[in-house]
Amino acid sequence: MTRQMGLGLFVLNTGHHAASWRDPDTTPDPTIPFRNVLALAQIAERGLFDAVFLADSAASPDSSTVVLGRTDRATFIEPSTMAAALAVRTDRIGIVITQNTTYDQPYHVARRVAALDQLSGGRIGCNLVTGVSESEARNFNHASMPGHAERYRRADEFAEVVLGLWRSWDPDAFSVDRASGQYLDLAKMRYLNHQGAHFQVRGPLNVAPSPQGLPVMVQAGGSPPGRELAARVADMVYSVQGGIDSGREFYADLKGRMAAYGRAPDQLKIMPGLLAVVAPTRAEAEDKYARLQDLVDPALGLAFLQGLLGPDIDLSRYPLDEPLPDDLTTNFGVTQLALLKEATLKGGMTLRQLTRFATGARGHLFMCGSPADVVDGMEERFTTGAADGFNLMPATNPGGVRDFVDLVVPELQRRGLFRTAYAGATLRAHLGLAGGGEMASELRVEVGDSWQPKA
Repeated sequence: MTRQMGLGLFVLNTGHHAASWRDPDTTPDPTIPFRNVLALAQIAERGLFDAVFLADSAASPDSSTVVLGRTDRATFIEPSTMAAALAVRTDRIGIVITQNTTYDQPYHVARRVAALDQLSGGRIGCNLVTGVSESEARNFNHASMPGHAERYRRADEFAEVVLGLWRSWDPDAFSVDRASGQYLDLAKMRYLNHQGAHFQVRGPLNVAPSPQGLPVMVQAGGSPPGRELAARVADMVYSVQGGIDSGREFYADLKGRMAAYGRAPDQLKIMPGLLAVVAPTRAEAEDKYARLQDLVDPALGLAFLQGLLGPDIDLSRYPLDEPLPDDLTTNFGVTQLALLKEATLKGGMTLRQLTRFATGARGHLFMCGSPADVVDGMEERFTTGAADGFNLMPATNPGGVRDFVDLVVPELQRRGLFRTAYAGATLRAHLGLAGGGEMASELRVEVGDSWQPKA
């Protein structure tokens, strides 16, 4: 079968552009009504997308009063709650929920995700994130956010425990044999008995095996520790790659790390974020984006840029009409800083110009034009080793999603780059991934002996 790209929809309030809530075609509402999110998921399902992607933050962005007061990012709906509602009102589309490894517990996450996977019939993915804000840390008994290396050491062990718990049962463990009186074959139930630096987890998980073998594991870190974690455990990576050269480097590097863990490159789908503004003609698309950009207060642009860099870089120290210094380092958005440096170097952007850059795609891939323009850019990245698919970040909701489904998806299908019907019923099937049960040897998880009754 000819290789086809994947598509996800990254759902974020009224849209990904900082001024989306000011656009007359959006409906700002701090409660984030279910009907609005469901409408987006149903449009994406009509467009045969693999999944909707539910991000999360456990804090309002109080590090910046400008961002807090001038965007619709102060409120979020806890993603597993939203996913449960979406699961019973959609039929095929997958649902990826974000879970935090720094402030949560792996048993809770494994159980929550496995339960949603059962509810949805095998359509759930779990996006593990480490958290990147001091605001979140202060909500979870931390004076400040743990260092980058420590966050990833915990995330690494966290992922091992979650995957180990999902393998608590053989697929045929529940025999439910009325004639013999045996409901469960205890020889096919396993304790995890994990003893690690951060977690001690006995198991087994008290949720039945996943309808899709294992829920899909998603990872979004682009730093070296994040790449190593993804190479070892992830099924999908949500990446932040603005330029095609950096996209190819990331793609080759990450796929190249997988052999060390006994994994083939096609067992991992790399899907960068894409903010696409599309209209029937290029001029119409450019006008549409320019109108959005004109709604951005300059102070908001600077605050957005500061938020991407993190609080340990003080932008007020640097002239706005000069480039971003090349020697900056951060404990926060390591990948974002690298992308901003790339934009400075290759695009010749000053700090003032970067503020406009930050309010739109935030360093992600940006395309603006006709359907052919957008598909040309997607096809180039897909066919030259920079992406397996894309996570759409609509500038505005619901118009940006509708435009993409109505204008871009037909052009992708015409070129044979995207499906014309769902071939399966699970998220793994949509992504063309194996069921997960056969991958147990690839994960370094110590699984205890099967339970045996006491004498």
